Amino acid sequence: MYRTPVSSTNVASVGYDQASMVLEVEYLNSLIYQYFDVPETVYNGLMSAASVGGYLSQYIKGNYRYTRL
Repeated sequence: MYRTPVSSTNVASVGYDQASMVLEVEYLNSLIYQYFDVPETVYNGLMSAASVGGYLSQYIKGNYRYTRL
């Protein structure tokens, strides 16, 4: 999955697959997580958030199933 680099103190890049609704997050520590059944509106909110890490914590972590790659 293609990931877009983001400006964040914790996150290196973010990708999204619209067909499968999978959000992929690469953290600066090189760990990659995939979050499942994430609506495109949530992805768009993440990409436009003033704080990517803050948005992840508030709206994604703990709200969607995930796996570590």
